[in-house]
Amino acid sequence: MVTTLHCGRYRLSLERPLIMGIVNVTPDSFSDGGAFLDPAAAIAHAHRLVEEGADILDIGGESTRPGAVAVPVEQELARVLPVLRGLRDIDVPISVDTVKPEVMSAALAEGASIINDITALGARGAMDIVAASDAAVCLMHMQGEPRTMQINPQYQDVVTEVRDFLAERVGAVIAHGIPRERVIVDPGYGFGKTLEHNLTLLRNQERLLELGVPVLAGWSRKSSLGLITGRPTNDRLAASIAAAVLAVQHGARIVRVHDVAATRDALAVLQAVEGERPAGTA
Repeated sequence: MVTTLHCGRYRLSLERPLIMGIVNVTPDSFSDGGAFLDPAAAIAHAHRLVEEGADILDIGGESTRPGAVAVPVEQELARVLPVLRGLRDIDVPISVDTVKPEVMSAALAEGASIINDITALGARGAMDIVAASDAAVCLMHMQGEPRTMQINPQYQDVVTEVRDFLAERVGAVIAHGIPRERVIVDPGYGFGKTLEHNLTLLRNQERLLELGVPVLAGWSRKSSLGLITGRPTNDRLAASIAAAVLAVQHGARIVRVHDVAATRDALAVLQAVEGERPAGTA
């Protein structure tokens, strides 16, 4: 199992769970769409997340919520690149959440250290771009594509199918010259999956550890939590924290969240109970 994530000039220990803070530079993301569309607002929010304890920042210029429609490359670049330039001096790795090779290439040139791709480098040329860099990559499972993925998703065995897909993609990127130390996998909670599919995956998330790379879990504010609690999107803090803690207990080493400070505190308690050193302590 990989114990250190290599991403650009950074080497992140996986001895404790890492927090990836979300910065959506979009008008239509499901939770905070429009809040950080202005580059100055996005940059200020990113600094705030780092102050709260984010180990990684994840910048996204295209919504991947259920029903989302793709945006042109030029529009995504216009959203993302000013934020990356404004964060050049920040001292945490920056991930860019994109499926487009053109955006990947431009983001890496502007200092991004991780490519977070919901299609697991499925686009032509994407794998070449990441392999030629020193960036890490997060390979996610998704059934279908954002516009239609939540229309009656079906699996015979969701755990095995997700695991097998990710195993194939991990093998493909390693064969393409991207070392295991630069690879992350994400089961894709909420991406072409019903509530029961998501819960089954979480209960069995340890199966993904067989792939020998860190697992990222993204439950923050998602609709499954709304179905469980009856709470609207921006009133799912407690549920999001519970899901992040459960994901870590089931083997995740990175959690992707909107609410960094609260998640950090919850994970510090978990680490103290389990005898690990909480983040930010000597």
